[in-house]
Amino acid sequence: MTLIYGHRGARGEAPENTLPSFAKALAAGVTRVELDLHLSADQQLMVIHDPTLKRTTGLRGKISQHTAASLQAMDARFGLPDWPEPCPIPTLEQLFATFPQFEHYQLEVKSGSAAQSRIVLDAIYRLVEQFGLQRRIVVTSSSRTLLRTARDIQYPYPTGLVEEYGLLDPLKSAQRYRCRYLILKWTLCRPERIRQAQAAGLHVSVWTVNEPALMQKLVDMGVDSLITDFPGLAMQVLDKA
Repeated sequence: MTLIYGHRGARGEAPENTLPSFAKALAAGVTRVELDLHLSADQQLMVIHDPTLKRTTGLRGKISQHTAASLQAMDARFGLPDWPEPCPIPTLEQLFATFPQFEHYQLEVKSGSAAQSRIVLDAIYRLVEQFGLQRRIVVTSSSRTLLRTARDIQYPYPTGLVEEYGLLDPLKSAQRYRCRYLILKWTLCRPERIRQAQAAGLHVSVWTVNEPALMQKLVDMGVDSLITDFPGLAMQVLDKA
């Protein structure tokens, strides 16, 4: 059975990576979500995709230049201005505390140096232990530095390689870093690649899949999960499959 992950909550229906967006996914019956993480100036994990504020808040500056408290006071509905209420940038701790119903999280880390990777991995570890989510998360990234760091410190939680371009063999890369998930852009999906990855023990998750016909095509290929901006629509398509 193909699983559904809400992309940044329900990005197509509510301001992305905000609590209302994750609530939308739950309302559609989707209990798995993908989200993005950056560190604040005081090293709190913030749920936001970009390293800068402009696209989602309309403000200038970097996430890393602001404390968690100041980021939580900002309104992240700039990309969806018709949304009726302010949408603060949440911390990962807030998200975990607000939605204990979620069965699984793909935590995509936007990371740079090895030192920063270690800080992020340690911060995730503390929160996962605090909320008892050891079996309900995978730490994903396109950053080889982060995945190498996780491998080298024998990080206790599963990791996943996010692959957009496929310049190097995604399967070999995922195996090199001892990942358990391979998160592919849908354009990289071929039946043979999916079969080989699954034969190697990898969960193949595919993003960002918003068209019903494409959803069905990928389900027919046998992918393990779809990441979509429209989790309610995906539920309808998979119910008919």
